[in-house]
Amino acid sequence: MSAKDDAAPETRLIHTRTERLGRVTVNPPVERASTVLFRTEAALYGPKPTYGRMGLTVHRELEAAMCILEGARHTRLASNGLQACALGIASVVESGGHLLFTDSAYGPTARFCEKRLKAMGVEAERFNPRIGAGIERLFRDNTQAILLESPGSLTFEISDLPAIAEVARTRGIRIVCDNTWGAGLNYKPLALGADISVQALTKYVIGHSDAFGGAVMTNELSLANKVAHCSEDWGIGLAPDDAYLAVRGLRSLHTRLKAHEAAGLELARWLEARPEVASVLHPALPSHPDHALWMRDFTGSNGLFAFVLNEHPPTALERFFEALQLFGMGFSWGGFESLIIPCDDQLTRSDGCWTKEKPGQLMRVHVGLEAVSDLKADLDAAFAALTAA
Repeated sequence: MSAKDDAAPETRLIHTRTERLGRVTVNPPVERASTVLFRTEAALYGPKPTYGRMGLTVHRELEAAMCILEGARHTRLASNGLQACALGIASVVESGGHLLFTDSAYGPTARFCEKRLKAMGVEAERFNPRIGAGIERLFRDNTQAILLESPGSLTFEISDLPAIAEVARTRGIRIVCDNTWGAGLNYKPLALGADISVQALTKYVIGHSDAFGGAVMTNELSLANKVAHCSEDWGIGLAPDDAYLAVRGLRSLHTRLKAHEAAGLELARWLEARPEVASVLHPALPSHPDHALWMRDFTGSNGLFAFVLNEHPPTALERFFEALQLFGMGFSWGGFESLIIPCDDQLTRSDGCWTKEKPGQLMRVHVGLEAVSDLKADLDAAFAALTAA
C-alpha cells in the first residue's frame, strides 16, 4: 500500500491523479467534445468511452474521487441531484414492484416516486423516517427497494440505516440513500448497509453555487451495471465544465465543510436561546430527538439545519425577510453564501410524520462562510423587525 492510499480522506481527495509520467497538469483537462476519433474499428467499438456523452478525462477523475469520498468501487455521473436520485431508484425497481420511500425525502424526489414511477408501473409508499426496523411491517411480496434520506429534507430526521438494512437484507430489498447532507465525508451509507448512495454534487461538492451535478455510487458490479444501463437508456450525462467544477470543489471539500459545521453549530445554539424560536432542528445538537443516532453513524455536520419560529402573523414574517441583508432567500445550498427559506409551502407529509412543536413557520437555514457575528447581527435585526409593534 502506498503512502497516498493510506492517507487521510482530505489528502486522497487532492491526490487522485494516477498519471505521473511525462507532462501532467495539477487539474484534469476539460475536453469539450461530442465526437471521439479512433484509428481502428476495434477501438471504435471497444469498451472505453467512444462518445462524449459517456464522459472523458475529467469525468474519470471525478468518478475516481467520488469513489474515494463514498468508499465505493463504482460511480456513475448525472447532470443534477434529482437525476441521480431518479437514476439510482429506477435501477433497482421495475414494473409491478413496490418502493418504500421516506416521508422526509427531497420534494422533487418524492414527486418522482409518486408520479413518474406510477406511470412506470411501480407503486410508491411513504414511511415515517423514524420507523427503524419497524419498516419490516410494510414489506410486501413485491417490495423491491427502499429510499432513505438522512437527515430528512427540511425537517432533519435521522433514519436508522443499519436497522433498516438488516431487515431489508433478509428479503433481498435494495436500499438507496440520498447522502447529499453527509457529503460522503460525514456519512458513509454504503458502509452502513445501503446498496446505492447518491449525491447532488450541486451542493457541497461543487460548493460555489455555480454548477449542477449528481452522482450514483455502489460497491456491487451487478448494481453498477444496472445503473450504467439505465443511464445509457435515458441518455444521462454530465457536461465537462460541470464535471471540472465538481473536481475543483472536491479538493477543498474537507476544509469548507469544517468551516460550515463550526459556523452552523454556533448559529444553531444561538437560535436555541432566542425567545422568537420555538425549536431548532439540528441533529448535532443534544436537543435533537435523533441525536444519539447521529452520534453513532455520523462523523460531523455542516451548515444546513432548520428552526421553527413561534407563531407570528404574515405581516410580521414579511418584515422579518425584508430586514435581512446577508441571508439570501433562494433554493439550493452548500455554497459560500448564507441562505434562508420559509418551508411550510413545501411540506407535503403524511399525518404524524411531521408535527411542529408550535404552529409557527418552519425555516431552513444554510450557514455560509461569512463571519458568524455578522450573521447573528443580521438575524437579530430581522427578529427585531418580526416583533415590532
